[in-house]
Amino acid sequence: SDAVCNFVICNDSSLRSQPIIFNPDFFVEKLRHEKPEVFTELVVSNITRLIDLPGAELAQLMGEEDPKLPGANSTASGFFRSLMSLKRKEKGVVFGSPLTEEGIAQVSQLIEYLHKNLRAEGLFRVPGNSIRQQILKDALNSGTDIDLDSGEFHSNDVATLLKMFLGELPEPLLTHKHFHAHLKIADLTLFDEKGNKTSTPDKERQIEALQLLFLILPAPNRSLLKLLLDLLYQTAKKQDKNKMSAHNLALMFAPHILWPRNVTANDLQENITKLNNGVTFMIKHSQKLFKAPAYIRECARLHYLGSRAHTSKDDLDLLTSPGSKELQPLKSQKRSRLDTCHQEETQQRTEEALKELFRHVHNMPDSAKKKKLIRQFNKHPTALTPGSDVPTSPAPRRTRSRSFSGLIKRKVLGTPVILERKSRDATPEPERVSKENVHLLQKCGSPAHMSQTKLKSSEGRKEESCRRMRAHLLSKDSSSL
Repeated sequence: SDAVCNFVICNDSSLRSQPIIFNPDFFVEKLRHEKPEVFTELVVSNITRLIDLPGAELAQLMGEEDPKLPGANSTASGFFRSLMSLKRKEKGVVFGSPLTEEGIAQVSQLIEYLHKNLRAEGLFRVPGNSIRQQILKDALNSGTDIDLDSGEFHSNDVATLLKMFLGELPEPLLTHKHFHAHLKIADLTLFDEKGNKTSTPDKERQIEALQLLFLILPAPNRSLLKLLLDLLYQTAKKQDKNKMSAHNLALMFAPHILWPRNVTANDLQENITKLNNGVTFMIKHSQKLFKAPAYIRECARLHYLGSRAHTSKDDLDLLTSPGSKELQPLKSQKRSRLDTCHQEETQQRTEEALKELFRHVHNMPDSAKKKKLIRQFNKHPTALTPGSDVPTSPAPRRTRSRSFSGLIKRKVLGTPVILERKSRDATPEPERVSKENVHLLQKCGSPAHMSQTKLKSSEGRKEESCRRMRAHLLSKDSSSL
């Protein structure tokens, strides 16, 4: 749903059949290129939410201070720094130069070739032929086309040359500014129920933090890092052939991807395990690390589209036009009709449900429970809406009531009165209702049911008389019983 696509009108029929590519990070990339300061502030604020960066390390991440790296003041670091400076004096177009898109285009030939030759045992670990590597390096520096599929070069030659290219970059692929942030990501672990840190890595937070860090990498670094991690991921998937697991590959590439330049393993004694494990984690989860988090996408989208949600001037003119005033009474009438129809349907369903309930009670065998239910109907006459089509089951002949009120009801209603015999197990009830009263209720009906048919004034008087007669008979019947 958050995918975004630009549609361009094209008159070339051959291009219309091409598939449309949806880029979910369209607004993220747009914000990165058009407003880099806003973009960096948005991403860094979420990075500091996940990992704790003190003021100096945060300033280094933002590029406000020079990064302070381990072993920067040692004698060995000075030696390596001078050695690397001598190598850079002979740098060519690709090797030893700062990373550019043109350099990535040249090196991508090596990556494409290795994707097709991942089964070589010891790939990236076994060194290739130095003479063939120098020939290949000179060809890349000169910018000439290389036919790697000719069979002149071995996959180990190409793999070693790729590591050489990464090792001769002025700084690691993940840059010096990000070094301390990656150490903090390695320390992200889960918490137990008491809120104490455990030794189990928090993979979800680590992935989220890496996604954010990769967003603020320079564009060439991010492009090459994606190509490289994809290659290493595919290599690790074929470790049954090449014997190179994700951890083995991390040992080969961590010095080129993450280790600061001009440092030795002794300078990283405390952190070398974290760095190697961090690269192993990147290889295993490389397919998730180059997607912007959902909230970053949403913030970038709202940055460009949030103002468009307001009402435009044309919409305001339409609302104040004369035609719109005429439409308002029509809309209100239509709404009132819909409300009336809805009320009628609801009331009709309620009546049908009450009728069904009354039928069920009426067809129950004579028992104390049935009497109790009928009394509940009598207590709430507005809820009693029996239909005229209520089936009456033939009742067995019982002893007629000998009470004076029963005689009056037989004379008035012409309906035999059935006296309910008391069951031995039934509990005594304070109030009795005979079936004559039920038939009388059926004839009289309920006020709620009769109000739906909008009775006339004469029918209203009949209803009132029926209600009074019902109350009188109920009191007589209960007193006689």
